[in-house]
Amino acid sequence: MAMVELERTPLDEVARAREQAFAGLQAAMPPAILAEALQCTVKLQAELPHREELEKNLVMVAFGGGKDSSYTLAFVRAMQLILYRVHGRTFKMRVATNRHAGMPRPVMENIDREYIALRLFDDPDCELLLVDGDEVSEFYVDSPQREHVIRRNRLDILMTGHRTFADGRPTFCNSCNLSVFNAFGVAAAYGDGADIIITGDSPREQRQYTAWVGRLARQIRATDPGTIREHASTENGFGKVLGQLDDIAGAYFTDILGPDATTAIAERQVSTAVPDRLKFFSIYDETDYAAGDHFELLTGFLGFQFDDLAFSFTESDCANPALMAHLRGIKAEHLFQRSYDEGMAEYVQFALGLMRKKDIPAGLIETMRARYDTPDALKRMRLLAEEYALETFALTESHLVCMTYSPFAGQGAGLEQFIEREHPELVDRVAEMHSLLAGVTNDVELAAELERISGLEPSQLRVLYSRSVQTPGGGGAPVIDLILQGDPHKAVIETKHSQNGPNTFEQISGR
Repeated sequence: MAMVELERTPLDEVARAREQAFAGLQAAMPPAILAEALQCTVKLQAELPHREELEKNLVMVAFGGGKDSSYTLAFVRAMQLILYRVHGRTFKMRVATNRHAGMPRPVMENIDREYIALRLFDDPDCELLLVDGDEVSEFYVDSPQREHVIRRNRLDILMTGHRTFADGRPTFCNSCNLSVFNAFGVAAAYGDGADIIITGDSPREQRQYTAWVGRLARQIRATDPGTIREHASTENGFGKVLGQLDDIAGAYFTDILGPDATTAIAERQVSTAVPDRLKFFSIYDETDYAAGDHFELLTGFLGFQFDDLAFSFTESDCANPALMAHLRGIKAEHLFQRSYDEGMAEYVQFALGLMRKKDIPAGLIETMRARYDTPDALKRMRLLAEEYALETFALTESHLVCMTYSPFAGQGAGLEQFIEREHPELVDRVAEMHSLLAGVTNDVELAAELERISGLEPSQLRVLYSRSVQTPGGGGAPVIDLILQGDPHKAVIETKHSQNGPNTFEQISGR
């Protein structure tokens, strides 16, 4: 497309880097997308608080490292460069990546390649942040995962998985989703704070999500008003939503970790202290950011690669869905006494359905189907998932099998069956286990054995023992149930809960 050409000052290094970045985008982006970026730039400028002194504005982009947010970042970079070409000045851009333990190295490498392609490292008006919990640092591809985040993620997986028979969505996503919003708050408030957050969600989607959060917060307050916390006073609408999410976090982590885990609960707060001036700006109506419409831009110019773990069903920046599928296979093999392959087939069919609902390109859906399509493929993915669980979360096969039984919650309702099947050498000690879990006795040797089997300390096992447990695919854990209630990432499948049992229906969830 034809761009407005204006006289410019002599090129310095920053200007040269911007020219190179724009030339790359112009060559890689279809003309229609570049035209959309130009049109969107006009609308964005009208929303900026400093429309003349553009460099005083700070625009934030949340960048998870997946295919959709990769396109969003490239689109916003194009807008930043368009303003610079027209006015000789432009807004500052803050790119914030929330990192959790389930984000493997290939995601960091995808992020790094895109930053290089867009020349963000060379631009002083681009601030590239990595958020690990409440810790903010400059993005660096070789930055190691933070041990405190790994420990936190591991504990949350186990404490929720042991309440839900390792159902995918609550086990892996509840805590992670809350951490994403905390990262939004932390990054938006960092330094002098952001003026605008750019999102690919439509205004309608934002309203629907805000209404869902408000409704869920009210329901949780009614369930357990004692977990509600004081929040920083704010007139900002997003700050108020973050406050409601913090209420949800308070109730959720009190439920799964126990009311005495005050330090751990405080570490999991959702930050609410965003600037009052903060606004959202949606590019949804200006461009179609479905991956199939800009695949060459994504995999060519931006250097995005679909890794065997980081690209996992609906996600292209998280390996946890591969572990969700693996746990379904383990559950079928151990809890339901069927075969691992049958459980995997159930999850794959469910997750491919989610991919179709999300309009993920047919080629990527076929790649995922083929990844699990044969016995040899299933063996390969099982081995990858086992290695990932052990290397990332220090979770052994024993820990995962134990979680699928959820044997400790509900006052040990499933304990006898679990021990009889998986650890028959301990069957004569089930009564002692109940006494230990109830806090009546403190057999150190037995406690160590249960910790080896489950991956959880005795105090954590006692919390589980005192908490309710879901029925497989059903209710029974009020706070967890409320969160899952409005979640679209679930389905009712037809299955069997024993090798020769009748067909039954079960709700499963995941990504």
